[in-house]
Amino acid sequence: MYDIIVIGARCAGSPAAMLFARRGYRTLLLEKARFPKDTLSSHYIHQPGVALLGRWGLLDRLRATGCPPIDRESYRGPGVRLDGFSLPVDGYRTTYAPRRFVLDPVLAGGAVAAGAEFRESCTVTGLVHDGGRVAGVRYTTPGGTETTERARLVVGADGMRSLVARTTGARNVVEHPRLSCVYYSYWAGVPSGFEIHERPGRWIVSVPTNDGLTLVMAYFPQAEFAGVRTAVEAHWLEAVRSTAPELFERMAAGERVEQFYGTGHQENYFRRAYGPGWVLLGDAVHHKDSITARGITDAFLQAQSLTGHVGDRLHDGPALEEALQRYQDDLEDTFSDIYQGALNVAELKPEGRTAMLRHLTGHQELTDRYFSTVSGACSIDDFYNAELLAVLDRN
Repeated sequence: MYDIIVIGARCAGSPAAMLFARRGYRTLLLEKARFPKDTLSSHYIHQPGVALLGRWGLLDRLRATGCPPIDRESYRGPGVRLDGFSLPVDGYRTTYAPRRFVLDPVLAGGAVAAGAEFRESCTVTGLVHDGGRVAGVRYTTPGGTETTERARLVVGADGMRSLVARTTGARNVVEHPRLSCVYYSYWAGVPSGFEIHERPGRWIVSVPTNDGLTLVMAYFPQAEFAGVRTAVEAHWLEAVRSTAPELFERMAAGERVEQFYGTGHQENYFRRAYGPGWVLLGDAVHHKDSITARGITDAFLQAQSLTGHVGDRLHDGPALEEALQRYQDDLEDTFSDIYQGALNVAELKPEGRTAMLRHLTGHQELTDRYFSTVSGACSIDDFYNAELLAVLDRN
């Protein structure tokens, strides 16, 4: 009998298992893949996520993988260029964009070091119910044996297609249509910082990652997905050439070293977060368009929130119910503005935003505060302060 079973050992599940184990709970962490294993990802960890890695004692392990530090951001849109960087969070300003086959084992290793039991290559096939509540899981071991484990709380950190959400009937409480699709690959010999290039209908991002490679991502409107997916390379190269010509020239001198990866399943939702014996975490509870690269950071923040609210209340039924309700309330309070911001960008209609951004040119503090609204280091309300309003009035 476990206290906690966490399904999914990536950016939400492993930190949650680690933090629960550090509180002394007997924790089982199940993962269907065998690490190291890559997965679709925007890679980037914003300042709040880096700060949590520092708090958890995992940042040095990430740095030891050779993932290059990032301390500058450049945005280039129609008629505007901004250079700066987000404000720090808890003293952490440098960011990273690690490959997932590098990051996820670091996170799972943190869970194991904390005392969690980690089982890979295990496919969860169903939930166990007892007296109207979830009381455990059924899963298949690497050898093909079907087995059952029981727990006081089952945490579904099992992604957009969450079995826990599907089995418990966790409905979407907020939902918006897909807005973009994305394809990306990796280049050798292409120097790049953290760069964003935008024009109507296109969004190009380049960022340095492990092994001296540069990740380059191209976003298209969801309406173009059917066409783009039939000729990815041609559409992708034209998007970069027409949106980021300087980057395109650098790429011409480099070499693509992997295939193209991508998806049109850019879902946008909040789900019901919990019920008797179960709770959702990460993409299982909340997903938004990846264009603002918030997935990893938000998963870390949710793991910290969930484990903090549960605290020592796991075996006190009414107290646990109240804790999970507070966790659900925190999801809305923390991520609603970030969610709406991602939807705004994912429309790929920059005209209104760039008109405002042009007024930031020459105002470095305001530029950094703007970048901070995306990272989460600064709220939208704090960004629209008296100084910004004065600049807008003068123009």
